[in-house]
Amino acid sequence: MANSGQKVVLITGCSSGIGLRMAVMLAKDEKQRFHVIATMRDLKRKDKLVEAAGDAYGKSLSLAVLDVCTDESVKQCINGIKDRHVDVLINNAGIGLVGPVESISIAEMKSVFETNFFGVIRMIKEVMPDMKKRKGGHIIVVSSVMGLQGVVFNDVYAASKFAMEGFCECLAVQLLKFNVTMSMIEPGPVHTEFESKMIQDVRQKEFPGADADTVNYFKNVYLPSSVDIFETLGQTPDDIARCTKKVIEQGSSARFRNLTNPLYTPIVALKYADETGGLSVHAFYHMLFNLGPLMHVSMKAMQYLTCGCLRSRTISPN
Repeated sequence: MANSGQKVVLITGCSSGIGLRMAVMLAKDEKQRFHVIATMRDLKRKDKLVEAAGDAYGKSLSLAVLDVCTDESVKQCINGIKDRHVDVLINNAGIGLVGPVESISIAEMKSVFETNFFGVIRMIKEVMPDMKKRKGGHIIVVSSVMGLQGVVFNDVYAASKFAMEGFCECLAVQLLKFNVTMSMIEPGPVHTEFESKMIQDVRQKEFPGADADTVNYFKNVYLPSSVDIFETLGQTPDDIARCTKKVIEQGSSARFRNLTNPLYTPIVALKYADETGGLSVHAFYHMLFNLGPLMHVSMKAMQYLTCGCLRSRTISPN
């Protein structure tokens, strides 16, 4: 239970990665400003979080079961919180999907949207009415740079994030009238077990329905470039957690959009520099298909020269 003056922060998807680090960082806040309710679908997966939380577990951090894909689970979780009071909702739960779109079933696509889009909406619908009544609250959504700029072979994942960005952009305007703040956290590549496993899986996967040329481009052009970008420009879950904490600390003055990696700002800017969309589409085409080998060398050189220091750089929300 939160102490007087502590903000109640509910975070989805805390069994690993970004959600785990957010939960631990906020629960271990030196000023003890937060009581964190860290949620996950299966509490059997709590061990890593409990270990990382240390003495904070059971004090400033508590656990709850939550599956964002079911109305009943969402309602039960929120009803289990004293007075249903949530000061900060962090929508972090999400799943990825990458590969030639011809080989992806509609069922797989729906699954991504069920978590990444409808799961977030379920959470917002459950906590938003109480926030509006109190005339206060902060809703944070972990989106992606792919919610601003599409990336080849990430069609469905990017679409789910684009949908979320559009939904939240609309809702943010209304919420201002009720003194409720909406913020988007938009990471680029992040070093997590989730990302590593996904890359390993797709390397070995067959892609029925996709032609040989497309599979070749995906496996032998896109994947190597993607790995280079992850290794060179990827941030850590702690980087994203720190950015999120700063956004929370800003409260009602927090920005709506928060790119966590400054190196992606020029890429996103391409899209808005040309209203026809041709500039960004052709730039990505040349980067992938014409500059692929050169990009590999450039990334390796950048990785060597920076000694990994780029990974810790974030845009301050200040």
